[in-house]
Order: sequence, then structure tokens, then C-alpha cells
Amino acid sequence: MSVRIDITGLRPERVAVVPSPLAELGMALHALSEPGHHPGLQGWATGVTARLDSHLADRMCEADFLWRTTFSDLFMPFAGVPGRSTLPGATLADDLDLLDKLTDEQFVDAALEFTCALPYSTGGVSALDDPEVRRRALDLAAARGPQQLRFSERLLADPPRIRDWLRQFARDCDEAFFAEAWSRLHHQLAADARHKTDLLRHKGLAEALAAVSPAVSLDEGNARIIVDKLGDGRSATADGGLLLVPTSLGWPHLMVLHRHAWQPVLHYPVGSPELASPPSVEQLTMRMTALSHPVRMRICRYLARSAYTTGELAQVHGMTAPEISRHLGVLKKAGLITTRRRGRYVLYQLDVTVVARLGSDFLEGILR
Repeated sequence: MSVRIDITGLRPERVAVVPSPLAELGMALHALSEPGHHPGLQGWATGVTARLDSHLADRMCEADFLWRTTFSDLFMPFAGVPGRSTLPGATLADDLDLLDKLTDEQFVDAALEFTCALPYSTGGVSALDDPEVRRRALDLAAARGPQQLRFSERLLADPPRIRDWLRQFARDCDEAFFAEAWSRLHHQLAADARHKTDLLRHKGLAEALAAVSPAVSLDEGNARIIVDKLGDGRSATADGGLLLVPTSLGWPHLMVLHRHAWQPVLHYPVGSPELASPPSVEQLTMRMTALSHPVRMRICRYLARSAYTTGELAQVHGMTAPEISRHLGVLKKAGLITTRRRGRYVLYQLDVTVVARLGSDFLEGILR
């Protein structure tokens, strides 16, 4: 399982290493929403949360599906600009201006990525154009609760209004906490970008990718980049470029933007904080036995990012609901997942704190 980027014909000058303020804001929002994914940032997240204005905190919850799972491609709009060669902006305002260059279809499809389950690596119809896709998107949003349903309805009814909402929200986050964080982080990101750019110029793409992560490699014979992840995906640079975007807040996530017709982006973490110690031998044995099945490993990949219903997992994995229920039962018995009821839906989610005790290799693998 991996994500592959076809780089046939990619010219060296079309590879760029550039930090993005908006992408880093997206990662900051993700870390605030899911501090369990980022043990090294829990102190920062607690401090920011304690200082948040209640109105901004409510708005952060209003659309948290845009960044809670990982974070939406809307935070890397430069990748969707026609020509597939646009670089991130130097400032948050510049990046937000690039957001305005996306079409309504691009904006809505990217915003609904975690609810609508539209084709990602291949083309597909938009929820703006197809009533059936629209209905399905709203049905899936309803499974996540009334708040997400209301936001999805507003998004589909009036995309320009939500664009304005997101732009103002980003500005308010910048004023409340992100400007201070960016003033500390952008020096590290700029230094890392210079280092990777020097590797590209003097030692080539293979060396630069190896410095990004051991999980990224270059298959020169087949002209493709391979990212070792618990998931499958394909993309191609075609006549565009390739972007490497560093993040100081992202570990352990190594993300690949491989959306159809967008410029491929490797969003990689700089630095790796330590994780907690393993559990007892008996707990470890029981939990690793529960995780020994490949289907349960793939289920964990989804449940680590967000809560899902049995029906949603069955659809994603091409299995029946009873089959998924049996696997969920094993994981629950081992104490690896939690459940909560929302109306007639039961949502399952991985207990990241428990899984962290199994060791950093497993946690990093499923969150990568």
C-alpha cells in the first residue's frame, strides 16, 4: 500500500520547497482539534485553547471537519490553481488570495472530502452539479451530527458565502494565536526549505526526498515517487510541478495531496517528538493480536483520523456491515476503540492515547 506520484517529464526547476502559512494554519487547527495525534504539542494546544475567545472557539467547532480528520486541501489552494505550478504565498493573506482562484466546484469538492467520499485521485461529478451526489453528501454529513449537516447545507447552497466565512475565520485565528506561532515557526521552516533546496540542486531529487522522510523514495527507473502509507493513491505531475511543503506542527503526519488535476504536494514534518512508553506485556499481547489482521489495520487508519459508523466503514472497505462489526468487536474488546451514540448512529473512533502506548512506530504508521 502506498501513494505513487508519476513524475515522467518533470524538470528539476519545477520542483520547489516552500513553506505555506495557510497550510501551517490548517495543521495548527488540526493539532488543536486532535491533540492526541500530537503529544509534543499538547502544552501549546492547552495554552491556545485556554486563551481562545468563546465566539472563535464556537466557530472552530462549526467547521472542524475541515481539519479534524487531517486537514482539508483547501489549506493548500496553490495546488489547485490552473497550470499546476503556483507556489504558496509568502504571507497568510497571499495564501488566502490563492483560495479565491479555486472554482466553486473545486472549493466545494475539497470541503466535502471527508463527508462526501467523492473520487479523489480520479475525476468525478461535483456535488454542485449532481443531485444524487449532493443527497449522499448531506446524508453522510447528517451521520456526523446537526452542526456538520448545517454547515454542509450552507456550503452547497452558497459557496461564495462560505469562502468569505473561511477567509474571515483564518484572519481571526491569525490575530488570536497563529501570527505569534508563525513568527516563531517560519524561521525553522525557511531554514529547512533552504536545506532541501540545496540537496535538490547539488545531489538530486532522490537525496532530497530521502531527507524529507524515510517513507518517501524515488523509483528512478519508473519515474515515480513512492510514499509508504497505509493507503493507496495515484497522482502525476504531468506538465506541472511538484511541491514539498514543510510543517513544524505536523509530526507524525506525512501527507500527500494527490487530488485529481491538482499539483502534487508532499506536506512533511520537521522534527519528531518522543512518545509515551509501551503498556504491560499482557496488554501489548492482547492489543497486538487484535491488530494482527490487515483489515483491522486499515480500519484503524480511518478511525485514527475521525469517528465513523459501521455503514461508512463497510462502504469504504467494500465489505458487509456484519463483517465490519466483527472486526470492530475485536478492536473494542482489546480496548483500542471508543464508541458514542449520535441519534440513531453509533460512531467508532480509535483511542489514540491507548494506541500511543503500543509504540511510536505503530502510531506513526497509521497516522502517516
